Amino acid sequence: MLARLQRVIVIATLLAAVAWLAWCLHADLGAWAALAGVALLLLPQAPVLALEFALLAWLGRDAAAPRASAGQLLRAFVGEVRASWQVFGWRQPFLAEREPDAVGDAPAGRTAVLLVHGYFCNRGIWLPWLRRLRALGVPCRALTIEPAFGHIDDWVPAIEAAVAALTRQTGRPPLLVAHSMGGLAVRAWLAAQSDADRADARVLRVVTIGTPHHGTWMARFGHTPNARQMQRGHRWLAALAARESAARRARFTCFYGHADNIVFPASTATLPGADNRHLAGVAHVAMAFRPEVFDEVLRLLGRGPDG
Repeated sequence: MLARLQRVIVIATLLAAVAWLAWCLHADLGAWAALAGVALLLLPQAPVLALEFALLAWLGRDAAAPRASAGQLLRAFVGEVRASWQVFGWRQPFLAEREPDAVGDAPAGRTAVLLVHGYFCNRGIWLPWLRRLRALGVPCRALTIEPAFGHIDDWVPAIEAAVAALTRQTGRPPLLVAHSMGGLAVRAWLAAQSDADRADARVLRVVTIGTPHHGTWMARFGHTPNARQMQRGHRWLAALAARESAARRARFTCFYGHADNIVFPASTATLPGADNRHLAGVAHVAMAFRPEVFDEVLRLLGRGPDG
């Protein structure tokens, strides 16, 4: 469903750009007007991202992380425009199923990686990960979980089924890697199990990337149930935290950053007792493709960055 929606948005954007060019030729508005209009139409996220970064610079100060410089924010903005176009304009709408999971012939005794996407995403965000993991011989699976705009708890059954299947296939608990809201869904899955010790033993470790563990200031603009659950101070987040032990949080590695334009202040993406890793000068979507994150996953699997 989400891929179809994003395809409609992309196609409508392209048609609008063509219509604008035709109008410019008809009205003789000049090359600069034509190019400016096309750039604005083909990069519709750029003005929105600029506003997000302005809010981050104004409201995102956090004693738990160094303050991002103007240069870091500018580089993060440019990188996020590129990453957002790749993810929301190409990979998710049109290529979400192109890279298959690599678990069918996985040898027993080799740890698998389960990839969980975040809000307004599908498995297409993980295409570079799937290619690299498969090339390294790492069993892996990337989920597309729906409903896209329901409650975060609605994702628990899909994660449960995937973890159970990967464990049966490999004989070992998988490593879970989750971006943004996906990290909250993984925590909800762990909390939903009746035996806490058994639940923790079902995963090798959990790596979260830009997950609003304590909510985010930006969630106040969301109107869907899962967006509201990510508001700072929301009772759902408080109830989730109350069900977690220190031992469970010690099984998490949390990547966060002072240039995250969606999850801020930066410390909201950390967990007390977790291995919290700061990424400097990287925005929200681009975080998922940082080599530091991928290399850490390989390390946790007992493999070097070169496989």
